[in-house]
Amino acid sequence: MVDLTTDENGQVRARLLDLVQGRTRAAYADWLEARGEEFTEGVDVVTLDPFQGYKSAIDDELADATAVLDAFHVVALGTRCVDEVRRRVQQDTTGHRGRKGDPLYGVQTILCAGAENLTDKQRARIERAFAAHEAHEAVDLT
Repeated sequence: MVDLTTDENGQVRARLLDLVQGRTRAAYADWLEARGEEFTEGVDVVTLDPFQGYKSAIDDELADATAVLDAFHVVALGTRCVDEVRRRVQQDTTGHRGRKGDPLYGVQTILCAGAENLTDKQRARIERAFAAHEAHEAVDLT
């Protein structure tokens, strides 16, 4: 459990609150219950990974708090989705898994990078890969 409260300057000063044994709804709910009512009433936003057990515990113990996915897991889920679409389109258009020289296979690692971090050369490679086949538009949209 990590406190992500911001300070007076708006900076997050993450601090470890506790480590909880077990990855279950009960473990999280018991930890919240042990903190007491004053603690739980002070929680406005809860950041969690996409494990349903945590969401269930939050719904039960922190009814007034807003649950949001943490940034790491949002990016991980998005990256996984892009890669799954890339692989599916690769298979559909070539009839095989990606190989050296295949347009989408050649940009698989670039697609995992943040757009703000791409060089002009990398952007051009992605544009060429998407333009190589009309079905590649699905990867672009994803």
